[in-house]
Amino acid sequence: MHVLVTGGAGFIGSHIVDGYVARGWDVTVVDDLSTGERSNVNPKARLVVGSVTDPAVVAEVVRPGVDLLNHHAAQMDVRRSVADPVFDAEQNIVASLRLLEQVVKSGVGSVIFASSGGAAYGEPVFVPQTENHPFAPMSPYGCAKLSVEHYLGFYRQVHGIRAVALRYGNVYGPRQKKHGEAGVVAIFAGKMLAGETVTINGSGLQTRDYVFVEDVVRANMAVSDSDLSGAFNVGTGVETSVVELFEAMCAALGGPYPSVHAPAKAGEQLRSVLDGAKLRLAAGLAAPNPLAHGLRQTLEWMTQQAS
Repeated sequence: MHVLVTGGAGFIGSHIVDGYVARGWDVTVVDDLSTGERSNVNPKARLVVGSVTDPAVVAEVVRPGVDLLNHHAAQMDVRRSVADPVFDAEQNIVASLRLLEQVVKSGVGSVIFASSGGAAYGEPVFVPQTENHPFAPMSPYGCAKLSVEHYLGFYRQVHGIRAVALRYGNVYGPRQKKHGEAGVVAIFAGKMLAGETVTINGSGLQTRDYVFVEDVVRANMAVSDSDLSGAFNVGTGVETSVVELFEAMCAALGGPYPSVHAPAKAGEQLRSVLDGAKLRLAAGLAAPNPLAHGLRQTLEWMTQQAS
């Protein structure tokens, strides 16, 4: 099998590339390295440096012989999407459409799209949020993810492409950078390991569903190996507040660390928690990693990087 992974030099994408390589697949990565790192890319994968916003690059990498497109390249800064919705749409909607058009032209049979649960659903009407939860995105980023999902439905119905949208919770793990939306584990760890004070926005009682990157890889591999289509949450079903996360990180690092509270971010979502049972049942996945386990592995990696 030949898989093309967009954004495959990034935090999540590079782990997914490793998963495909471990399965013996032929892997091509396309990444403009604006946020990804060349060092993240598995040496057994072929790296094409370029942007999926460039039609020439898309025509080069989405070609006959590719069996599966795994699309993780994205403009992922929620605050930038609010400040510049047009730029976000160009990066996240128009670029995705170019890829999908080339998928049709080249005869690629399957597409997996990295979507977002929290950003698409918005504030919960009920918890945990299932795939049937109403959509109420609170940012252009969430609107873009949802828009691409709708386009996937069109390509599935009209062109017969097997299309899957994986709606992630807040993914964390090794290789995550110290900046960017949903990077709170990396941000906190960077401060703590540098001996600096951690800043908690607002009360710290806002909750998220923290998903270890290993579970995201398992979800992608399971979907890649199956004939599943449609949308699936990738979440733990467990809400963790920012304060609880900080306390868990303090425990994992073996001591108290200083923190201060800053004003809450305007428009920040207060709760997000995803029910991942649908995919676990359909794909036979094991229960997700507990937060303590994932944090321990993540902090070990980050400690090594800081030394």
